[in-house]
Amino acid sequence: MILVLKTDVSEKEIDHILTFIKERELTPHISRGTERTIIGIIGDERKFSEEMLEALPGVEKVLPILQPFKLVGREIQKEDTILEAGNVKIGEGYFSVIAGPCSVEGREPYLEIARIAHQAGAKMLRGGAFKPRTSPYDFQ
Repeated sequence: MILVLKTDVSEKEIDHILTFIKERELTPHISRGTERTIIGIIGDERKFSEEMLEALPGVEKVLPILQPFKLVGREIQKEDTILEAGNVKIGEGYFSVIAGPCSVEGREPYLEIARIAHQAGAKMLRGGAFKPRTSPYDFQ
């Protein structure tokens, strides 16, 4: 659910809205733009109705989110996300290859894989340490 707040909403009204959301054990995500402030609500939406939210002072309109992945949807955050891991950037405009074995079997083989991956252009190295199986006797 997304709350679009009025352009003249006060900080006191925003605090009241956030308290209302948190009292229902929901998580608010506030986004302050240059012209508008919106609040995304994550959680069990059965704990309130759209009418309850629309009645809160400072709320202009209530918009349902139809996508199942609310936190990564464009309704909550319009800007692209760029992640940084050390000096490696991942996201819009950055291409990063992450390589490595499915299971690390020893220091020397892992270092050799790291060298080969680096020469091939990989920016990050990964390696599995534990692979749960249906049966503990299946691990090789």
